[in-house]
Order: sequence, then structure tokens, then C-alpha cells
Amino acid sequence: MSSTDLADLVAEAADASPDRLAVVESGGRAVTWRELETDVARCATGLGRMGVLAGHRVMIAVGNRLELVTSHLGVLRAQAVSVPVNPRSTADELARMIADSGSRLVVADAGSLPAVRSAVATVEAALDGDASLLDADLVSRAVRPRVVAVGEDRGPGEIGFDDLVSGESRPVPPLQDPEKLAALLYTSGTSGRPRAAMLTHRALLANIEQVARVEPPMIHGDDVVLGVLPLFHVYGLNAVLGGVLRHRAKLLLVEEWDPVAVLDLVEDEACSVLPVAPPVFAHWLPLDNLAERLGPVRLVLSGSAPLAPEVVEAFAAATSIPVHQGYGLTEAAPVVTSTLCSESWQAGSVGAALPGIELRLVDGTGRVLTGEDPGEIQVRGDNLFSGYWPDGADGPDAEGWWSTGDVGFLDPTGDLFLVDRVKELVIVSGFNVYPTEVEEVLREVPGVADAAVIGVQDPDTGEAVVAYVVADPAHATDGRDALASAVAEHAAARLARFKQPTRIEVVDELPLTVTGKVQKGRLRGLERRRALGLLE
Repeated sequence: MSSTDLADLVAEAADASPDRLAVVESGGRAVTWRELETDVARCATGLGRMGVLAGHRVMIAVGNRLELVTSHLGVLRAQAVSVPVNPRSTADELARMIADSGSRLVVADAGSLPAVRSAVATVEAALDGDASLLDADLVSRAVRPRVVAVGEDRGPGEIGFDDLVSGESRPVPPLQDPEKLAALLYTSGTSGRPRAAMLTHRALLANIEQVARVEPPMIHGDDVVLGVLPLFHVYGLNAVLGGVLRHRAKLLLVEEWDPVAVLDLVEDEACSVLPVAPPVFAHWLPLDNLAERLGPVRLVLSGSAPLAPEVVEAFAAATSIPVHQGYGLTEAAPVVTSTLCSESWQAGSVGAALPGIELRLVDGTGRVLTGEDPGEIQVRGDNLFSGYWPDGADGPDAEGWWSTGDVGFLDPTGDLFLVDRVKELVIVSGFNVYPTEVEEVLREVPGVADAAVIGVQDPDTGEAVVAYVVADPAHATDGRDALASAVAEHAAARLARFKQPTRIEVVDELPLTVTGKVQKGRLRGLERRRALGLLE
């Protein structure tokens, strides 16, 4: 593949298959490859008209719609930097990301516009000197952003998306340096608050090509690929959309997850490849006639979080459709391993490394481990990110190795088995939740002296967030139930839904080590006992 820019793949597909459908929405809107190329070119030109230059950041807070695909690829064509974010983020979360990234434009749809407008107002107030709203380091990177509104609801001073992509397009000089930044994707990395992984054009294209080299192929040119995974997430954005672009398949975009409705779409649109997250299996397995309803499907791909071996076996037994899973990270753009690369299927394995990717394990001192002892997983390959925004911190070392923060072991065939996580990451429906971020929000509630957050198993979302909060005896409250309600209400206002605690336990104290660190292992032990019915 000679492309240096992801958007080149659209132009190549438009030349080769102009009238084939490229992207279809579940609601009926659709574009051919020629139409998609026209829209991407016009978007790139429109961004230039609005003063967006190479390297400028453009945030995209849009659901799984055609406008997200056009925006992302248009930004890349303009050699600006795409910043896709969860359109259901709260105004506080959006304000931090807008300021941190220095985004000059924010593309928002009807679902995200109210929060985006509030976030933009917060950023503007902070730039005008209100030091109480955002941290100084965030304000130092912020600019005054403009809002691009998708749909009819355009406010004063906002630009309509239709206006952005109207008019004739102008040719853009080809990207000369694939090491230029292409996307900022917010993740919690290996610690603390969310920060943005810096993915270059090289990294995005490298992973698409690494996946394309897997045999048998994950995607064929005649496949219809289900696009139910959110495109703001790296799995949907690069593994799914990128794969569709690379193979010139057809992408069916689904904006809202409904187990039965999605099965109807799979039947109606003859979807053949289903990239999904683990919670999907819990929703589908109890349904009647599952095998019949998945008749067009030849392959199911599971990612974002480990899938229990018994679920794989139950699904295969019920449908006779193979389920292949893998291991990936935002920082790896994202796919690292796949069971399609394994010599044979093994329960618990997340597969072997993709072509062009190397894996190794190290101990706590950084010494490389041999044999089958578990260790921290390190990755090396052209698909790796360039560190975290804004300064490239904590990226690959001088030899190209990057420490993932995950613990696993490699068997003699090269298959990777995940054991644990070095950090406290909780994965809810495939999305990363870092307890540190949630704990900081919960401590803002009057009456909360301290907070500790852990993940517990959940049949629908894989894991769920549970919070232990310490009541402050010096702060008058109406009781534990009232405090728990106040915490839940505050979390709902400050955190995206998947980050909010599903249960809040008000306690007198947290178990601490002699150095004052919360013993989260003991809290997990309490939760295991609760799950076994040993605690009320």
C-alpha cells in the first residue's frame, strides 16, 4: 500500500469503484465511494476556508453518522488533526478536552450540541480570566473554538455542517511526511486523568495494513461490515472504518445499540462481518432463533476487553459462527493480537501478534522474561503512537518498545494470555474508566471525606464501576442514603454514563496500608464475597 494518508484510500476506492455503496446508515442514508470522496474533498476545502491549517486540531463529537466519517477523513485530508470524542461526554469533560487539545473547531450533532455549547462557554470564560473553571495548564493550550452544528439546530455564531461541505473542492497537496500527527484519541494511558494518545498517519495506516496481512482475512471487498461500535473509539475508528476503507467493503452504521433491532439489521442488510464488544454476547445469547437470524454472518470479531472462553464456546455452539478475539490498545492504533493468527484455538487466549508486531514480557525491573512466566506486556511496531499529548511523554523507548501496563504470559506457540493489569483500569462495555478520575469527582461532594473506586464483574457491560465513599463526620448530612444519592447525582452531572458508579457504598473508613494507600484488593475481596452471597 503506497498511501500516506488514510483519506487517500477513499480517493483510490472512488477511482476503482465509484458507484459501489461505501457507507450506509441504519436509517437509510447512504453514499457511494464517489460521493464520499466528493464530501471528504469539500470538507477539507471548507476547513481551509475557515482558517484551519495543517496541524490544527478539530474535535468531532458526533454519533455513528455519515458526518463523523466525512469529518474525520476531511480533517485528515486537510492535514489537520482529528480529535474524535464521545458525543455523550459531559460539558465538564468536553471543556477539558477542548482546552487540552487546543481545538479550533468542534463538530457536534443534535445529541452533543447542548453539552458542547456549555463546554465552549466554559473554555471562553477561562480564557477571559476565570481561573476557577479549568486548570492553568489546560488554559495555556486553549483557543477560542467555533462550533460546527450538524443538522438544523444552529445557534448564533455557529457554522452549519452543510455549509462546511458546500461549494467546489480544491486539491490538497499530498501528505509528504506520514510521521505528522493525524489524530488525538483520549484515553487514560497508563495513569490518572484521560490524556490524548498521539497517533500519526504512519501509525493508523500501519495497523490497517498489519490487520490486512492476517490470513484468513478479517474483511473482504464484498463484505458488509456492521458499524455498531462507536467510531469515536479507536476500535471502531481504525479497526472497523479503516479496514472498510482498505478493502473497499460496505459499512453499515448503527447509532444506537438495541439487541433485537441490530439483529434485524444484520438480516436485512446481509451483514457478513460483525465487529463487536463482549457485552453484545450477553444480550444475544438468550434470544430465540439466533443462528437463523445471523444467517448472513461469516465472522464475529470481539475486542475492547477479554471475552470469557465459555462465552465463545456457547456462542459458537448456538450459531456455528466462529468468534475471533484480539488484544489491542488505543496507543497501538489499536490491534496487537488476534486469534486468527494463532496456530490453533485455545481457551483464554487473545491470539498471537499480528504480522509486523513484536511482543515481549518484562519483570518489574525491566528485565526481559523467557519461558511462560507472566510479566508486563511490551509492544513494538510501526502502529505504535508517538507518546501522549502535548509533548510526546511516555511513548515508545529508544528501541521502539512500549510498556502497556497489562500483565500476561506467552505460550510456546506465541499466543498471549492476559493475567491482570498493572494499573487499576476498569473496562465498561469496552471503554476505559480510570478510578482516579472518578474518585476526584466524588471527593467534590460535600460530606465525602474520601473515595475509592473499583471494577466488578457485570453480565451486560463486562465490568461496572462501584464506589466506596467515606462519610465526613464533620459535615452534617441526613444519613448514608442521602449522601449516596448526592454522590450519584453529582456523578451523573460530571461524568459520562459509563464512568458513573452503578452502586455506591457509604463506609466509615477505607482499608489502608501502613503508608496510607487504599487496599483495593480488600475491597475487591468484599465484592467477591458479596457476589457469592456471603455479604448482604
